[in-house]
Amino acid sequence: MAIAKREADAARAKKAEELRGRKRGLAGVDYIIGGLSLIGLALSSWMIFFYAPEDALQLDPQRIFYLHVACAWLGMLAFILLAVASVVCLVRKDERWDWIARANAEVGTIFISIALITGSVWGRPIWGTWWVWDARLTATLILWFMYVGYLMLRNYMGRTLDSIRVGAVMALVGAVDVPIIYLSVNWWRGQHPTQQIGNTDAGLPPEALATMFVTLIAFTLLFIFLVRQVYHLQRAQSIAQRLRAIVS
Repeated sequence: MAIAKREADAARAKKAEELRGRKRGLAGVDYIIGGLSLIGLALSSWMIFFYAPEDALQLDPQRIFYLHVACAWLGMLAFILLAVASVVCLVRKDERWDWIARANAEVGTIFISIALITGSVWGRPIWGTWWVWDARLTATLILWFMYVGYLMLRNYMGRTLDSIRVGAVMALVGAVDVPIIYLSVNWWRGQHPTQQIGNTDAGLPPEALATMFVTLIAFTLLFIFLVRQVYHLQRAQSIAQRLRAIVS
C-alpha cells in the first residue's frame, strides 16, 4: 500500500511539473510575441511619420491609411477565424475551439472598430464628411454589427451548447460579408477606388509599400498576442464556471 501510494504521489508530482513547464513555455511564447509586436509597432510608427513619403494629393491625412488598412484586414480575418473555430467546435465537440472563437470575436471587434474610426477621421479632410454610405463602408459597418451581436448573444446565452450552435450560425452568416467588403468597390461605385484581386502595390512608391508591410506585420503580431491573452482568459472563466457548478 505504501509503495503504491508513493508511486501515485510521484506520478501526480510529475504530471504537475509537466503542466508547470508547459505553462512556462506558453508564457514565454506570449512574451516573445508581445515583445516583437512592441518593436514592430515602434518601427511602424517611425516609418509612418518619418519614412513614408507625403502623398501629393492627400498630404499628411494619408498617413492614417496604414493604420486603417491593417486594422480593417485584421478585423475581417478575425471574423473568418471566428467562423472556422465555431464550426470546428461543433464538429469536434472541443471547448477549446469555442475559446478561440470568442477570443477572435472580442479582439476582432476592437480592430474593426478602429478601422471604422480611422476611416472616418481620414474621410473628414479628404471627402469633406465623417461618413458616407459607400458600399465598402456600409458592408464594414454591417460586419461591426455582426461582431457586437455575436458577443451580446454569447454573453446572454452563457456557455451552453445552444449558445455555441447559435453563435456558429451567426458567425457563418457574418463571414459572408467579408468577401463582400473586399469586392464591393468593384461591384458598386463608391468613394473607395476599385482594386484588382491580387494587386498589392496599387501604384504606391517603394517606401509606402515597405511601411504598409511593416505595419501589417506589427499589427498582426499584436493581434496574435491579444487573441492568446483573451484565449487564456476564456479558459480560466470556463474552468471557474465548472468549479462553481461542482461546489454548488
